[in-house]
Amino acid sequence: MITEAYREEQRKLHKNPNYGVMSVSFAPLVTQIIDAFEVTDLLDYGAGKGRLAKHITPNHAVSVSMYEPANTDWDATPEPHEMVTCLDVLEHIEPEYLDEVLDDLQRVTKRIGLFSIHTGPAKKVLSDGRNAHLIQEPIEWWLPKIMERFKLKSMNATNNGFHVIVKVKNGNIDVQ
Repeated sequence: MITEAYREEQRKLHKNPNYGVMSVSFAPLVTQIIDAFEVTDLLDYGAGKGRLAKHITPNHAVSVSMYEPANTDWDATPEPHEMVTCLDVLEHIEPEYLDEVLDDLQRVTKRIGLFSIHTGPAKKVLSDGRNAHLIQEPIEWWLPKIMERFKLKSMNATNNGFHVIVKVKNGNIDVQ
């Protein structure tokens, strides 16, 4: 789902303390979803530096797991979890692996997911000069890809992208 060259590129970017900060702004919404659906286990998919886990404040115990291919501590193939967050990650995926990553998100999501996607250019660039957002497509391009794999619970557009709350389609626990 990622080339070794790009994994190394991401490791370099993650050394920047200002790279991978978006998840913190989603912590209140993640907390709200955890509480509303009584989620007990969460997977932060593309966890970066693990900041989300440090900023959620649910009203009950929640086990948080992290998957981050650029961090050797968290790069093992993740197991399915009740809730999955994928925050400011998908636009960074190598385009040829996007379908595989979306399929994996479907695999690991047992109940509900929160995915945020930035649709424009990033402020950061890769060492080869490419923009850090390898995929810069509008909401209308992304939604069919997401809805092919999930039921859309809600979608909220922002100035620079959008986020969706999704639930599983079949076979897993259905969220009302």
